[in-house]
Amino acid sequence: MMSRQVFLCSLGSLYLSLLFVFLLMDVYARPANNSALKEKAADAKDENEILPPDHLNGVKMEMDGHLNKEFHQEVFLGKEIEEFEEDSEPRKNRKKLMVIFSKVDINNDKKISAKEMQRWIMEKTDEHFQEAVKENKMHFRAVDPDGDGHVSWDEYKVKFLASKGFNEKEIVEKIRNNEELKIDEETQEVLDNLKDRWYQADNPPPDLLLNEEEFLSFLHPEHSRGMLKFMVKEIIRDLDQDGDKKLTLSEFISLPVGTVENQQAQDIDDDWVKDRKKEFEEVIDANHDGIVTMEELEEYMDPMNEYNALNEAKQMIAVADENQNHHLELEEILKYSEYFTGSKLMDYARNVHEEF
Repeated sequence: MMSRQVFLCSLGSLYLSLLFVFLLMDVYARPANNSALKEKAADAKDENEILPPDHLNGVKMEMDGHLNKEFHQEVFLGKEIEEFEEDSEPRKNRKKLMVIFSKVDINNDKKISAKEMQRWIMEKTDEHFQEAVKENKMHFRAVDPDGDGHVSWDEYKVKFLASKGFNEKEIVEKIRNNEELKIDEETQEVLDNLKDRWYQADNPPPDLLLNEEEFLSFLHPEHSRGMLKFMVKEIIRDLDQDGDKKLTLSEFISLPVGTVENQQAQDIDDDWVKDRKKEFEEVIDANHDGIVTMEELEEYMDPMNEYNALNEAKQMIAVADENQNHHLELEEILKYSEYFTGSKLMDYARNVHEEF
């Protein structure tokens, strides 16, 4: 009896060991895909950690130079984007989408023109701006403990390091006494980058104190033309391989996605390159000379650029314009709902006429 128990115990241990090995192999076989890394980083991030976010709603490119995959949904849905979830009931999402269609169609001709879509995109982008302003007020209060309406670099540094697990009282004491802070290399590198951004957000005359508006520029560079330029410089610096402060197509698509170790990873890499190539050639490179300058990238990144909004509206219409009349009918938007909302609505044709 005892020997059988030992045998079963050993068998169980062997099974768990093999399961662990297979799981480990699966993890290493997966490509280091950017969105997965971003989600992991976002989950791991402390909710009290006040950092400029990599992802900016309504901006076409992330701060790290990756394309914003949710851009179309963000500028079509605005702050309602969270209401369209994958597990939401399709019928409810259909009704929401029909309501949105009627709001975009301001002349009530049952179709959406590029001008109507442009107006809507600008309106939804402004919604994201207002959300960022509201969030900024909360973050600013958190880093302005004395409530004097200004935040010094040292005040921010203390709150940032405290969110990283450092003892806040010890940090304050060391800074007050000009003592050396024992910070790991990775955290120090983040601090150095943040300090550069802090200087950029500090409007003339520079005093290293940020008021609420300057702090908004620090966290959300899309709200400031000067900070937008700074963000573009950082992106070009990261992608520019020959140091000419311009981007060629090869430089733009050569940002590493991850180590390709299987066919699935190769497919992800191929799709990633294809998307970036299309965006470079058709959108960012405005004069189609094969080179993207800082000025072109800045125009591309500016979320309140009306010409960009019109261009985006035309592209969005082209995706679903099956009858080629350069307008969008309700049936077309419902059919291509995944593109506009991230939610796939099944049996749209059966329900459209009875619900609208």
